[in-house]
Amino acid sequence: MRKTVCITILLLSALSAVRAQKVKGSDTMLPLSQKEAESYMKINPSQTVVVTGGGSGVGIAALIEGTADIAQSSRKIKFDERQRLQQGGRAMKEVVAAYDALAVIVHPGNRVGRLTREQLEGIFTGKIRNWKEVGGADMTIVPYSRETSSGTYEFFRETILRNRNYMNGIMSMPATGAIIQSVSQTAGAIGYVGLAYLNRDVKAVSVSCDGGETFVAPSVATAKDGTYPVVRALLYYYAAGSESRVKPFIDFVLSGEGQKIVSDTGFISVK
Repeated sequence: MRKTVCITILLLSALSAVRAQKVKGSDTMLPLSQKEAESYMKINPSQTVVVTGGGSGVGIAALIEGTADIAQSSRKIKFDERQRLQQGGRAMKEVVAAYDALAVIVHPGNRVGRLTREQLEGIFTGKIRNWKEVGGADMTIVPYSRETSSGTYEFFRETILRNRNYMNGIMSMPATGAIIQSVSQTAGAIGYVGLAYLNRDVKAVSVSCDGGETFVAPSVATAKDGTYPVVRALLYYYAAGSESRVKPFIDFVLSGEGQKIVSDTGFISVK
């Protein structure tokens, strides 16, 4: 009997050691974390890292509930989220994995190539409804936004809208890819996506946050030199008590090889 108990304990310990790490959250970070996980598992074949999206808020909620080991987030954790973790008796750690320039995109056929922060605020709050009001054709503006669980939604609202509410009835998309597709197929569309998602199907506009004195297009170079005004950190959050379990993966992301993956994916490295 004692031997059976010992064997059972050893089996449970072995299963615990190889349990997959779960990374969940930001759709912006999804391709980055997936590529990091693939490379990490090639070097560490005994380890399994499972990466899923759903939005920054979803990832942080999963971390709080204990159903994820790492929350990937394109926004800072909120005060109430931090409180919920602390109420559960868990301290939280934050790591900057990369940086991202948030690009404003329009249909490739749109002749508007630059917008001020104030104009963007007017568009996404519903005060500006026709492209002719910002130097474009006489055409209705169709704004696309991420859904409320998205860190990108929160960051854009804080940085561009200055915490004002989005217009009623704005088209909310469940993922970044859906915004790219919608904007590419709608002549009057406008949306916002992470820099790594830009492609030829949409056009990124230059943005001014100094009242129209300087307009800068989003790129890795302009994000690095600080001239592009809409840059954010991409973050990993985890419970301090699980540090020994998750730190090898975090360390890999921050290593030279991991940061090369950051650059290759289209984001900005932290080093």
